[in-house]
Amino acid sequence: MTSILARHRIAALVGVALFATPLVASAMITNPTATPVTTTTTNGMTSFAPIVTADKPAVVTITTKMKAANVEFDGDTPFSGNSPFDEQFRQFFGQQGIPMPQPQQRQPMAQALGSGFIIDANGIIVTNNHVIDGAVDIKVTLDDGTELPAKLIGADPKSDLAVLKISASRQLPTVKWGDSDHMNAGDPVLAIGNPFGLGTTVTSGIVSARGRDLNNGPYDDFIQVDAAINHGNSGGPLMNSQGEVVGINTAIYSPSGGNVGIGFAIPAEQAKPVVLQLMKGERIHRGYLGVGIQPMTDDIAASLNLPKDRGEIVSRIEPGQPAARAGVQQGDVILKVNGQEITPDNTLSYIVAGLPVGSRVSIDAIRNGKPVTLTAVLAERPPEDQLAAAAGDEDEGGAPPQGGQAAPSSIRASLGLSLQTLTPQIVQQLGLTAGTHGVVVTGVDQSSDAGAKGIQPRDVILAIAQRPVSNVAEAAAAIDAAKKGGFKTVLLLVQRGNHPATYLGVELIGK
Repeated sequence: MTSILARHRIAALVGVALFATPLVASAMITNPTATPVTTTTTNGMTSFAPIVTADKPAVVTITTKMKAANVEFDGDTPFSGNSPFDEQFRQFFGQQGIPMPQPQQRQPMAQALGSGFIIDANGIIVTNNHVIDGAVDIKVTLDDGTELPAKLIGADPKSDLAVLKISASRQLPTVKWGDSDHMNAGDPVLAIGNPFGLGTTVTSGIVSARGRDLNNGPYDDFIQVDAAINHGNSGGPLMNSQGEVVGINTAIYSPSGGNVGIGFAIPAEQAKPVVLQLMKGERIHRGYLGVGIQPMTDDIAASLNLPKDRGEIVSRIEPGQPAARAGVQQGDVILKVNGQEITPDNTLSYIVAGLPVGSRVSIDAIRNGKPVTLTAVLAERPPEDQLAAAAGDEDEGGAPPQGGQAAPSSIRASLGLSLQTLTPQIVQQLGLTAGTHGVVVTGVDQSSDAGAKGIQPRDVILAIAQRPVSNVAEAAAAIDAAKKGGFKTVLLLVQRGNHPATYLGVELIGK
């Protein structure tokens, strides 16, 4: 069921919060044989040949074998071309090189193709996790055609990174990490990899954008490039004009399955600390704050009289976790963590991702219009199944509940909603936690902003304008106060079934 209650990003802050390792540790990854190179100019034309000559030998092809599911395929499978999920599988390179299963076919073994790059002369290789995920055999082909078996040293699905090791009879060529933080839109880049198994290929372009979120999780911060990236490029390096690795090519956006000039790479500064831990055989630790958060959308910002796209609002506090112990409250708008501003391109989760577990962090927030500063000690992110269980299940709907005190007509006139006081009987009808207080929606004017934003009968409103409401009289008073305060939008805290409550800014009618 489609819900207005968007899935919360749990600020385990760190869920690319990946790295709970201090970023300075990444300096330990060295490439003793790699030296920076630069472009050359001939007759007014820029040539990347020196970079290609220096770096191409360190780029490898990775071929994996994996057991395919022993199932029948029909026209409704995600790989049939008829499924709405088909494009998602095509866009991400986990299926690169694998023939698309045909109806009624069985494939006992499948192959996948990707790329990688050598960062240590003793044979340490970086690639994407989805290139080797589920592999029973991994083979690396060097630029000179030498084929070697590879051992998986470590992998991290959350960051989509993996580290391999090969043994060669000689010291291997390497590439050097660069600083992705200083890459800006318009900077030239090169992508090196093995698209479609054609052989090592170089494409050029520019950085198109920074901070792209592919809705892969709370830690997305991809570099978008227009350099041609295709199936097989995944895991290969994105190079700057000095021949340094500033990203790992990971995904494409394409309606056709091929390059259309929109590719994405994991920034090097995000990857380096993860790679360092994987090289050591360590498990990736991620910091955890323990809050449910929402971005400051236009309507939420307007209802709080705060700037949009600055900060994130806390919709849920996990009991006993760092945020609760620090005194963070539901409805707080967190603006900064350790002095770093929270924006759509630099989210709360992403910031905490780079902070060590156990570190003390300062939190700057707005509470009821006033600034507050808190201090939290980060915990470690729990397993994903535990977090999913904490999120609860959505209610499947049903008839509006009966038995509560009806709201006055002024509420319907202001919000387009009919409300009733939430009684113990209605709490039981809705399957809510005993002791839940609020007002329940019994009717919605579909022409209202509340209706347009998806509020439905049986939804429960816990607070209005950040004021908890336990009956319709309090709801009416909160709405009246918002109107008298000159607000055109009012902030509602809405809960549907056992799904976590979510903030929603709703325009007032007749304002």
